[in-house]
Amino acid sequence: MKRLTFPFDERTVRGLRAGDAVSISGRIYTGRDRFHKWFADGKPLPVCYRDGALYHCGPVVVRDEEGGWRVMAAGPTTSVRENPYEPDFIAATGVRVIIGKGGMDARTLAAMREHGCVYVQAVGGAGALYAASVASVAGVSLLDEFGAAEAVWHFDVSDFRGVVAMDSHGRSLFEDVAAASERRLASTCRKCYTDDTRSSAGR
Repeated sequence: MKRLTFPFDERTVRGLRAGDAVSISGRIYTGRDRFHKWFADGKPLPVCYRDGALYHCGPVVVRDEEGGWRVMAAGPTTSVRENPYEPDFIAATGVRVIIGKGGMDARTLAAMREHGCVYVQAVGGAGALYAASVASVAGVSLLDEFGAAEAVWHFDVSDFRGVVAMDSHGRSLFEDVAAASERRLASTCRKCYTDDTRSSAGR
């Protein structure tokens, strides 16, 4: 288990490899579709992301009895929707860690390699578990503009766990799985063709 503590410096991030299990502690910021469109439209970012983490997440957050915030669920959002924006976001902000589920495309992987960033795969369907790792809600930005699910939440987390699925060396576990699947499919097809040919010849 590799332990990452905010701020996430470039040297530490470049030392991570696809397949590494990580435990993240410190400040992370959420951001989904409306936030990425906000960035793409050239509007000012509400926080500084340099050496920080962006979590693709639409949490369920409610007011507590003291008037603060309580996180009820904080599972990952599918990241592929942010592919059009993420390479430019990585280049412009210096963010070091992107957290989500399902992986991202080759352009984003190239940006991670160039600028020193990793993609951490969080577990889908584990919203309550990840909510438990949120030690406190330090703030929220763009709540009025976006609503609670799309707002930029400032979470201070402790032992938030995931797996490095895309690293800064150009490796993606998603591409590895896809390539292995293609090889297996091709091998299966060849075997089926051979078996069918032998069967036909024996008739």
